[in-house]
Amino acid sequence: MDNFKNFLEIVEKRRSIRSYRNIKVEKEKIDYVLEAFRKAPSAKNLQPWKLVIVIDKETMKNLAAACRNQTFICEAPIAIVACAKEEEAYGTMGGYLNSYPVDIGISLEHLVLAATEQGLGTCWIGAFDEKAVKKVIGVPENVRVVAVTPLGYPDEQGRERSRKPIEEIVSYNTY
Repeated sequence: MDNFKNFLEIVEKRRSIRSYRNIKVEKEKIDYVLEAFRKAPSAKNLQPWKLVIVIDKETMKNLAAACRNQTFICEAPIAIVACAKEEEAYGTMGGYLNSYPVDIGISLEHLVLAATEQGLGTCWIGAFDEKAVKKVIGVPENVRVVAVTPLGYPDEQGRERSRKPIEEIVSYNTY
């Protein structure tokens, strides 16, 4: 496990990992990242989520195929599918938005950052065929698949991505 001095070091260290070592992830580390997910806030604390942890290699191959053939997913020992129970989510954020995309976004990012802290790699997968993923892992029709991530020990550093300057993305008092 890496030793970080502060939260921003974890944020800066996080990368999208697309190559994994063939090493089993310890149960304690899996439990740790799942607990980080579980502790995340959600609108009205409704927690409208469920994770499907995929460890079966055949299921993993079918999942990767449903994720537009992103076969690197199969290199990791674990894939995590983040699902949202839309009917259980807060339905009127801002008067127009169901909270589940935000709720899952926050909770999965907690998991991703906890994984980074534990020396594990992830890659947020948004390119997938929802119906195909549902079929592979048996997700009910009324539940939404929001994201997928492999989880394992990185076999690469991952690419550092540039970020816009703060002045371009922040304003005070008015837009």
